[in-house]
Amino acid sequence: MLVVDDELDITELITLYLQREGYTVHTADNGEDALRIAETLIPDLIVLDMNLGKMDGIEVCRSLRSGACADVPIVFLSCKSEDRDIIRGLSEGGDDYITKPFSPGQLVARIQAHIRRRRTRERNGEDAAAVLSFPGLEIDFRTLEVRLNGDKVALSAKEFELLSVLARQPNRVFPLEELYRRVWQSDSMGDTRTLMVHVSNLRKKMESDPARPRWVQTVRGFGYRFSPGTPGDD
Repeated sequence: MLVVDDELDITELITLYLQREGYTVHTADNGEDALRIAETLIPDLIVLDMNLGKMDGIEVCRSLRSGACADVPIVFLSCKSEDRDIIRGLSEGGDDYITKPFSPGQLVARIQAHIRRRRTRERNGEDAAAVLSFPGLEIDFRTLEVRLNGDKVALSAKEFELLSVLARQPNRVFPLEELYRRVWQSDSMGDTRTLMVHVSNLRKKMESDPARPRWVQTVRGFGYRFSPGTPGDD
């Protein structure tokens, strides 16, 4: 586990809570050290402060996503709670976004959910022999790849999981709470904006017209569904 924050008291607090749960924790207080440690150790998860000074969290996240830590879950910490800040963090590769001040217990629970999901996926290979095929779309759980009209779509780990949950039960409407629980492996709903941003990012990568999505559609007042049929208005 890697915790990156330039506020020592926060780093020590998170480290204390994680060590109580039996995790080995490495820390860094700047982006350069964070990248060096991450590329060397390949941690199970990275807690990353957005505001690090010379090299901010967004820059660190971009570098991590282009290297050996491309699939490592990243949980952003930030004192910024505006929609545009959350959207930016998740769009740049974050898997989760938690605002300061935060509950250490809730942070640990979210971290455990990400790690549990990743380890389950690695252990089971997401049904290693399974391939879901729809007209123009293929989801391969052996290689964790998605192909749209024959072209590979570069999805983040959470985007792939989100698509997988929906596509395994086409046309079923998933309430927001259930979809969040399945993808983030948490009984707590957390921030609905996290789920909505990931849906938005998924559409931008997969839909020719994200405003009229073919694949991941909104059922207003209920949640989302995967539709292998025709586009709908969102």
